[in-house]
Amino acid sequence: MLASRSAATAHEKFSLLNCRRLPGRMNTTEASVVLGFQEHDIAPLIRAKLLVPLGRPAVNSPKYFAAVDVVERAANAKWLASATKALAKHWFRKNQQKSAYARSAAQLALSDR
Repeated sequence: MLASRSAATAHEKFSLLNCRRLPGRMNTTEASVVLGFQEHDIAPLIRAKLLVPLGRPAVNSPKYFAAVDVVERAANAKWLASATKALAKHWFRKNQQKSAYARSAAQLALSDR
């Protein structure tokens, strides 16, 4: 349906959501549209074990998800709440690391003077 690793247009997203029957497996783009998350949020959900890809894909290979599992999770308010909480924690940690790096770089620049 949607091309993997490309920015899905609004028309493509709309056509996926209006499908009579979803495909059996979805790539990360399609899963993110159905779940209502951004495509870059899928990797942290996999790492948090809240979303499980089909098979045992390598770290750098495309991930596919069972459509029935994705739709079931999209309808589960508790799962959505825990996924949102996990994503907030993930981005909080990433932002803390970035600001800590910026602070250390600033201190290093001041000490070089």
